Amino acid sequence: MDLIKKYSIFLIAVFIIILAFLWDKELGSNAIETVKFSTVEMLLVLPPVFILLGLLDVWVPRDTMVKYMGENSGFKGALLAFIIGSSAAGPLYVVFPIAAAFMKKDVRFYNILILIGAWSTTKIPMLLFEFSALGGQFMFTRLLMNIPIVIIMALVMDKAFKQNQVEAIYNLAKSN
Repeated sequence: MDLIKKYSIFLIAVFIIILAFLWDKELGSNAIETVKFSTVEMLLVLPPVFILLGLLDVWVPRDTMVKYMGENSGFKGALLAFIIGSSAAGPLYVVFPIAAAFMKKDVRFYNILILIGAWSTTKIPMLLFEFSALGGQFMFTRLLMNIPIVIIMALVMDKAFKQNQVEAIYNLAKSN
């Protein structure tokens, strides 16, 4: 029973795809193709990420991470988190194992939120695409709007979580 509960979302998704296939074969086939494409993409993207995280764990001492991105890192920690997030080239789901690795190194929660926000909205490859497809004015306008929004959202979320909730998140990251 615990196994069914643990994989309930996956089983519900499979059931919905089967229903979609029975209802409309083309819709079901499209759903299956989408799942196959996403699975292949994840299998190609995640192994290199986990290798890099392993190297981060071995090569970068915890004290260095605490110094540059820890609780007392201030502006430089937030800026470094923003630069790392903006320099990323990968789908959003890649940032979560990175955030967990940063939590294991005691990176400040606010900086992790900045990292996730920058990863999702200000990635340099995305900005270059926007510049070429939509023009510089659009790209700069969106960037100048997103930077303060990332900072505000990180501040709000950092304040919204109680200390014991943040500690629980960090403990969960450290136990896996």
